Amino acid sequence: MSDALTKLFSDFDRGLLSRRRLLQALGAAAVVRPVSMFAQGQCGGARAGTPECDTTPAKAPFAATGWQTVWLDYFSMQVADYQKEAAYFATLMNWPIRSDDGKQALLDIGDIGGLLIRGGYAPPPPPAAAATPTPPAGAAAAGGGATAGGGRGGGGGGRGPRMAAFDSYCFGIAPWDTKKVEAELKARGLNPIADHRGNDFQSFHIKDPNGWDLQLSNGTRQNRRRGPASAKMVAPAPFDKTAWKTLFVDHISFQVSNYKEAAAFYEALIGWKPGQDEGSQNEVKIGNFGGAIIRRGGGGGGRGAAAPDPSAPPPPRRASIDHIAFGITPWDADAVKAELDKRGLNARVDMGGAPNTLEAMRTAKYQSYHTTTPNGFDLQISNVVA
Repeated sequence: MSDALTKLFSDFDRGLLSRRRLLQALGAAAVVRPVSMFAQGQCGGARAGTPECDTTPAKAPFAATGWQTVWLDYFSMQVADYQKEAAYFATLMNWPIRSDDGKQALLDIGDIGGLLIRGGYAPPPPPAAAATPTPPAGAAAAGGGATAGGGRGGGGGGRGPRMAAFDSYCFGIAPWDTKKVEAELKARGLNPIADHRGNDFQSFHIKDPNGWDLQLSNGTRQNRRRGPASAKMVAPAPFDKTAWKTLFVDHISFQVSNYKEAAAFYEALIGWKPGQDEGSQNEVKIGNFGGAIIRRGGGGGGRGAAAPDPSAPPPPRRASIDHIAFGITPWDADAVKAELDKRGLNARVDMGGAPNTLEAMRTAKYQSYHTTTPNGFDLQISNVVA
């Protein structure tokens, strides 16, 4: 290992370098895979280097635009009861409500962007039950069947149904010129749909390679934060306010059918900086305010899936956000858990790898908890603030 890499890991181990700064340095050097990806990805251990864990990044889908992501205009979230969700975030996370028109509320996420919470969510219909094969005559019934409700592991029980979904995000990009942005999007075959609101809000919707609604705007802190957020909270506060402040989008957990193509797309279009491809995901840096883990898992098969029929059309591309992690301050693992506990919120430990226990997390570099919003969304809070 080079002297430069040795110093990087030494500084990280001694707490002189944050996890995010280490990932940036390693991604820039393109020599090893980011540390957190070993814990959260599907391609560690014996699976590393296997055909289904190919680490070759996808090629850029088109010439880079030169645009950079400078602002999180907003995440767009639809829930069954938007006023309860807004009151929860305003109280737990100290995200003030900027507007509420009776159908949706816009909240400020610290100094880094916004969250648009819309009502009207209806859960999708349950998938059709698969036909159970008829056993041969005289065959004994198989035992040891899987229990219902199995998932990706680590989830706590009693969280209730999820009545919420993130379905879009809007990022401010620079440089911005409305006509030039539209022309560049059309030149790349992205079919932009204008969504302008007055003279100040200029934007276009496009679809990313997995069908996700990506909105690009002229948003910056200067043209979105004119005066304090002063809308009233309609639903009652669910508990006492905390003293937390959100400083960073630790990561968006973005599950897609083809994570390689998504990482290459966002890099070429709006300047997201990928890390090293892990084989099942890529951790990317978004501007100077956050990041995303672009993961395999949005549909299109995977481990345990039946072999595709070569004569059948390809499955539809899918994308979803299964959770978002926000870095908060002040952070102390015990104090944060105590604040969640006294508000009756389930605090599920996540230190990026086993064992996920509070005792182990107290000395881990990466510390976080998952909890659940009133409409059942998985909210993660962590110690990552830069």
